[in-house]
Amino acid sequence: MRDMSVLPDEIWRRILEIGVESSSLSYKDLCCVSISCRPLYRLSNEDSLWSTLLTFDFPINDPSFERDRSRKFAAHRRAVLRIESQIFEISAKLQDLRLQLIEETKRIEATVAELSNLEKVRQASVALNVWQPEIIRGSQKQIVEQCVVPVDSRIAALKMERKLCEQQIAVFDKAYKDQKQRLHAAKKQLESMKYHPLQDYRLKRIKVDQSNIKKKLKKCSN
Repeated sequence: MRDMSVLPDEIWRRILEIGVESSSLSYKDLCCVSISCRPLYRLSNEDSLWSTLLTFDFPINDPSFERDRSRKFAAHRRAVLRIESQIFEISAKLQDLRLQLIEETKRIEATVAELSNLEKVRQASVALNVWQPEIIRGSQKQIVEQCVVPVDSRIAALKMERKLCEQQIAVFDKAYKDQKQRLHAAKKQLESMKYHPLQDYRLKRIKVDQSNIKKKLKKCSN
C-alpha cells in the first residue's frame, strides 16, 4: 500500500482500534491486515489490539462471566457423569447377558448329549427286533435296559427343549449385540466429551499469556 504514508501511524492505529473495538475486525481479519504491507504488519501486532480481542473472549473481573463459566462447567460435569453412569449400567447388563448365554449354552449342550444317548437307545431297541449275533444283541439289550424313561416321549420333550434353548440363545445374543453397540456409542460420546474448553478453567482465574495466545490465534488463521 503505497498511499499509507499520506496518513500518520496514529490515524491508521486508530482505524484498527475502532475496527477491533466495534468487533468489525476479528482476529482473522487482523491477521489478514498484517500481511498486506509492512507498516500495517507493525501496527497490527501491537499488544493493545490483541488485548482488546482477548477481553472479548476472556472478560476480566466480570461476575456474570464467572457465573456463566461455573454453570457451564457444572453442566458439562453432569453430562460426563451421566454418560459414565450409562456405561456402567450397560456394562452390568452385558455381564448378565453373558452369564445367561453361558447357562443356556450349557443347558443346550446337556440336552443335545441326552438326546444323542436316547437316540442310541431307540436304535438299539429297534435292532433287537432283527436277527444279529448274540454278542451284539446282548450289548444292545444292556443299553435298552439301562434306560429307565420312556424313550419316544423323552426324545420329543428334549427336542422341544433344544428348540426353546436355541430361541432363547438367539434372543440373548441379539440383546448382547445391541448392548455392545450402545456401549460403543456411549464410550465414543464420552471420549468426545473428554476435552471441553471449560474443563481447563478449574473454576479459577487464570493469568492469560497474551503474547502466546496472539501467536496461536495467528497460527490458526493461516
